[in-house]
Amino acid sequence: MNETQPKNPLHGVTLEKLLNELVAFHGWDALGRKVDIRCFNHDPSIASSLKFLRRTPWARERVEALYIDLLRRGAKQRRNAAEP
Repeated sequence: MNETQPKNPLHGVTLEKLLNELVAFHGWDALGRKVDIRCFNHDPSIASSLKFLRRTPWARERVEALYIDLLRRGAKQRRNAAEP
C-alpha cells in the first residue's frame, strides 16, 4: 500500500500547494489568461479556486498541466545553468 510514483510529478503535491505555486509564479492575471475560468478572473482567491477546481475535472486538468509545464521549465533552466 506504500507505493511510490517516481515518474508522476503530481505525486504528493496537494492542489492547494500547486495553486499557490502557480499564483506566485504567474499571478492571478496571467493565470486567468492561461486558464479562462471565473474564479481566476473575478475576485480571485485560493479558497474559491480550490472549491471550483475540486468540482470541475476539465479545469483541474488544465491547471495541473500548467503546473507540470512549470516544473519542466524549471528543471530545464537548472540543467542549462549547470552546464559549463
